[in-house]
Amino acid sequence: MYGAEFAEIYDLIHRGRGKDYALEARFVAGLARRRAPAATSLLDVACATGSHLGAFAEMFETVAGVELSAPMVEAARRKLGDTVHRGDMRDFDLGARFSVVTCMFGSIGHAMTEPELVATLRRFEAHLEDGGVVVVDPWWFDDTFTPGHVAGDVCTVDGLTLARVSHATRQGDTSRMEVHYTVAGPEYGIRHFVETYPARLYTREQYEKAFVEAGLTAEYLPGVQNGRGLFLAVRG
Repeated sequence: MYGAEFAEIYDLIHRGRGKDYALEARFVAGLARRRAPAATSLLDVACATGSHLGAFAEMFETVAGVELSAPMVEAARRKLGDTVHRGDMRDFDLGARFSVVTCMFGSIGHAMTEPELVATLRRFEAHLEDGGVVVVDPWWFDDTFTPGHVAGDVCTVDGLTLARVSHATRQGDTSRMEVHYTVAGPEYGIRHFVETYPARLYTREQYEKAFVEAGLTAEYLPGVQNGRGLFLAVRG
């Protein structure tokens, strides 16, 4: 999961699929500043190659990122230097606090049990300044996930042709998305690899209960982030 081959094409394929990191970052920063107008610093947890983080760096005086995948950390550091730290969202400790803590792109779903979810949110709370805000982009809820969903894209970016085809299944309270990637280029040749992404299908109520157990009060904003919505949380 999130290996070196994927890290190499991560930015290219999402750019080719039309993902606008800067637009998403501006939207999230705007929501955060409505609740924390004086926010000057931001921590992005599970930051992957740092595309959201790079956009946030244009809006906040201080930014940092945390990412578990070593290849993703390497890719992010090439863009953002040592502001990116390798760590597990369930138990990381940077010894610092931030005005805003974000977790984007459904990455919170990789906390596979309710105790892991609570532990993750407690880490967010521990890195939050007084008066700060946590913004979490959840994975699909238990009742909004679509088993059997198939998605496919082909794009050409920076001289490489990239194909991505995914198939999502449900196994109890877990989603399993198998993704096949094909990469082709004049010097690159053709290469194919597969990654599988498990994620927990929590209910909205399970998320809200976990926020409370972590010392946070969350508000859910429906309809945004491709339909998954957003949680905005403060201490209390």
